[in-house]
Amino acid sequence: MSLWGGRFQDGSSAMFRRVNDSLPFDRALASQDIRGSIAWSKAIYKAGVLTQDEQQQLEQALRALLVKAEAGTLDFDASSEEDIHSFVEATLIEQLGDIARKLHTGRSRNDQVATDFRLWTREHVDLLIADLENVKASLVGTASHNKIVILPGYTHLQRAQPVRYPHWCLAYVEMFKRDISRLRDLRVRLNQSPLGCGALAGTTYPIDRYEIANELGFDSPCLNSLDAVSDRDFVLELLFAASTSMMHMSRMAEDLIFFNSGEAGFITLGDEVTSGSSLMPQKKNPDALELMRGKCGRVFGSLQGMLVTMKGLPLAYNKDMQEDKEGLLDAVTQWHICLCIACEVIDSIKLDSERCAKAAREGYANATELADYLVAKGIPFRTAHDISGQVVLAALEKKKAIEELSIAELQQFSDLIENDVYEILQLEYLVNKRSILGGTGIDPVSKALDAELAQIK
Repeated sequence: MSLWGGRFQDGSSAMFRRVNDSLPFDRALASQDIRGSIAWSKAIYKAGVLTQDEQQQLEQALRALLVKAEAGTLDFDASSEEDIHSFVEATLIEQLGDIARKLHTGRSRNDQVATDFRLWTREHVDLLIADLENVKASLVGTASHNKIVILPGYTHLQRAQPVRYPHWCLAYVEMFKRDISRLRDLRVRLNQSPLGCGALAGTTYPIDRYEIANELGFDSPCLNSLDAVSDRDFVLELLFAASTSMMHMSRMAEDLIFFNSGEAGFITLGDEVTSGSSLMPQKKNPDALELMRGKCGRVFGSLQGMLVTMKGLPLAYNKDMQEDKEGLLDAVTQWHICLCIACEVIDSIKLDSERCAKAAREGYANATELADYLVAKGIPFRTAHDISGQVVLAALEKKKAIEELSIAELQQFSDLIENDVYEILQLEYLVNKRSILGGTGIDPVSKALDAELAQIK
């Protein structure tokens, strides 16, 4: 059933229908479309369009459809309808006849789809916030179980300074907290109702748009009908939030892929999130992490595609905007899957604390400590930095660690170096000295972990 066929004499071509019909993907909005229609039936009853009996028949039929939609048992296979709106209306007409033909009075597919999509987005924002909270909980869990493990910290993928493993975990916790914050901010902006704005100019029927908004759980109605039907900022914002969060997960995946490599060997991943090679029996590949990293680009593409679609559109609605759904539906699905698998990956991690500590001691990560030691003896930092660099060169030539050099060898570079230098060159000292807020010392890390654990509980 077409919602617009009266003005046309000929039917649509098969190729036009292939590019135009959206039911194959906007069927995902079935529950939202039905809930919006229930609210609309109440509004037009109060406006005098429907009798009480007609409204009750419509609502009863819609609620029966809603049960099927939420159970995933609506029969779309045999449908030749253009979109989810025509599918719902055709189903109602089949059951109720002319009563169902009154439902669309004063409403356009433009305000209808904008309402449906906002409802869908709001529901999935709530689900994604829960997903992100789960990833945070997994990170806090592995951090709590490996509180004293020290591994190298990196800049430029070169060993820089040692950090505690929980400090690494908490860095990603901070990223995911920002992702949650973005979603919560987005939820406030999207939670306005377009229903009642019609095609672009509003409706002539005396509809209480505040009441409709309240009925559907919106904070308020949209205030401008032109903007309401053509706004897809909420789609762009969710795609940006998805892209940013997927970037965070891709970075985490890259770290873990390296930590899991034979070259680092800091962690082992569980069999349930890895795979083998069809040729090499010894291989255990971090495929879950690689797929998380790979799907990041796919989500980025959805954001870029939507930006390009919207950039040249005049007010108000244009059919180009039908392209909003497939990209967002896919991006949200991929994001959700990646968040779920991230929990499984993190929960499977087993650390090799000895190998982590060995790597943290190597790479002359205590050179900065030696420079700070000399600063405490009264040497300007830039001079101390040069001296420490010369010590590193000497240690490299002798194939020794700095702490393995004798006091006589060290005093060749500064006679202010004494036996107390060896204490500050030890791994635990290097880490725990950084006890400032946000540092990797045991005290700030413990406090940060305790705060996250309290929030989870």
